[in-house]
Amino acid sequence: MAFVVAREVPASSSMAVPHGPAGVGEARHRMRDQLRISGVPESVIDDAVLILSELLSNACRHGRPLGEGMNGGGAGDGDVRAAWRVDKTGRLTVEVTDGGGPTRPLPATPSVTAHGGRGLNIITALAEAWGVRDDIHGEVTVWALVQSGHRHEDFATRVAAPSAAAIADLGLKDPFDDGD
Repeated sequence: MAFVVAREVPASSSMAVPHGPAGVGEARHRMRDQLRISGVPESVIDDAVLILSELLSNACRHGRPLGEGMNGGGAGDGDVRAAWRVDKTGRLTVEVTDGGGPTRPLPATPSVTAHGGRGLNIITALAEAWGVRDDIHGEVTVWALVQSGHRHEDFATRVAAPSAAAIADLGLKDPFDDGD
């Protein structure tokens, strides 16, 4: 008779990520590996990794690093904190905490040619819900709830490039038109 010993795989994780682009890739890889081991569906993992990347990018662009002496996840001076957990119903929560910034995280309406400003719109399309939580120390946590099969049906149309007709309506001058 053989006994099988089940190994409990952690369904949550927290890590300090350097405030800047250097740690984003490491955080994505760690999340993907841990969620796969935990048996999370691949479509949920893909959405969660993209959400994590967007949240970390926003924290590094718009938020301050966590102050030295802050505890929880080992994040300190020069870091932000990334965390994720799977609850008993299989819902995945992704969180990124920074030291706060001059503005509140809100979805933007970027111009067609803008190089940024779409991150929270992507998160809105992929997540069941998302929000912002402040604490008394000035830390700001942006969280997103990801669940299998929740992706909004119009995701591609909300984040895709504009149609040629929409670009034509901008009234841009043809560079080859000599005005005659």
